Amino acid sequence: MYNAVVNELIGSLGLIKPELALLVTFVVVIIADLIFKNNKVNLGLSILGTIVSGIFLIGMSGTNTSAFANLIAVDPFSEFFKYLILISTLIVLVMSEFSEELHNRDVWMGEYYMLVLGMALGMFLLAGATNLIMIYLALETMSMSSYILSGYTKEIKRSSEASLKYVIFGSLSSGIMIYGMSILFGMTGSLDLYAIQSYLAANGFFQPAIFISGLMVIAGFAYKISAVPFHFWTPDVYEGSPITITAYLSVASKAAGFAVLVRFIKLTFFDAAGSSDESWIMMNSIPWDMVLAVLAVATMTLGNIVALWQSNVKRMLAYSSIAHAGYLLMGIVVMTNTGLMSILVYFFFYLLMNFGAFIVVMLFAHKIGSEEMDDYEGIGYQAPVLASLLTLFLVSLTGLPPTAGFIGKLVLFGAVLDSGWYWLAVIGVLNSVVSLYYYAKVVRNMWLRKVDNGKGTLKFSIQSQALVMVLGIPTLVFGLFFGPIMRWAEHSVRIFLGN
Repeated sequence: MYNAVVNELIGSLGLIKPELALLVTFVVVIIADLIFKNNKVNLGLSILGTIVSGIFLIGMSGTNTSAFANLIAVDPFSEFFKYLILISTLIVLVMSEFSEELHNRDVWMGEYYMLVLGMALGMFLLAGATNLIMIYLALETMSMSSYILSGYTKEIKRSSEASLKYVIFGSLSSGIMIYGMSILFGMTGSLDLYAIQSYLAANGFFQPAIFISGLMVIAGFAYKISAVPFHFWTPDVYEGSPITITAYLSVASKAAGFAVLVRFIKLTFFDAAGSSDESWIMMNSIPWDMVLAVLAVATMTLGNIVALWQSNVKRMLAYSSIAHAGYLLMGIVVMTNTGLMSILVYFFFYLLMNFGAFIVVMLFAHKIGSEEMDDYEGIGYQAPVLASLLTLFLVSLTGLPPTAGFIGKLVLFGAVLDSGWYWLAVIGVLNSVVSLYYYAKVVRNMWLRKVDNGKGTLKFSIQSQALVMVLGIPTLVFGLFFGPIMRWAEHSVRIFLGN
């Protein structure tokens, strides 16, 4: 018995090498910060550890099993999101090197890099968690780091306010979620999602209890993905956080939240005996698809409408990220191979265009000292390269050809139409039209306002412009050659759904 447990533990440790690499890097950065007190060393170690984690992840490609007695799933679905998280982490680490709001402070940044790595570790665990306790622990690991990082520039009043609001709302959502989990455990006698699914399929359930508990758990996840009405923290936190962390929260944190939301719904409410296109276990009694459809419509509509009134570009992008969460929720409503594949494809392209937009906003803010939309007037002629790239990213976020964002929305809306949700697809398209207005305002200010302002050219480092180009070129290329990403996403979803 003892040997079996030891062998199981050793085997499971071999399945989480990417997570262990991040954990070791986390510890090494702490020690290095105490010894060297050098930000370059800390940054280099953080990037190296992230790359090593990526190498381990590549080595585990195609693995489809579970670790630690079904606590964590190691499969292509979680692998896809781990790649998104790793790419996001690398971009944030490099992006941080160009952030004046982080470096123009008389403090060492060892704890900053440490917290970014800790957040990445939590997101890795969350992407594959298949146990209610594991989900909660991974979510809190991610959240603790994000709470501190959102208020990292504590000398700025709005940063401390952002961190405090994030903690308060986060604690509330965490409490609601753990209470919903306790009800599920009380009804089924298990914390394992597979066991919960089997129990509900075989023994039925008490409808009000399962509905309430399901809503509570989904509310906890909805908080992380900024879905309405759990979005209240998002604009203030995004505006008050360092831009690097704002971008990280809008992409990586959202990706981890969607990964666990999809896994929870599929493993808890979906009929394991049926095909991927059949009804969920409780479809005839509790219309979970309609609940999520209403959530998607409310999220995309509120996000886009409120974004229309924003004058701060960073805050506008915050409401834009809420709207994009609404689009992504449409894929979960469908819950078919095509629907889930569209979520993965959309997320990959969203990573490129959203990070790109935030990096340009950060670089502009350093030069003009403002994030206000009115201060972007004429900047297209002062910084033509970065302004052109920002225009590309905003066009892609709108979903216009020939960009990657167009392909993402095309696949997503196509999946919704194929499943017969015509009214939902129409609302999604109308919301995309609305989003064109506030994205176009930024483009208009850059290129059509104060063309002859007499101001000099803004100078940016070659390295910072190269970072934006690294995101801009794929945003355009994948709008034309998107096949590899589609096949990768399709493979990840097919194995996840057991087809």
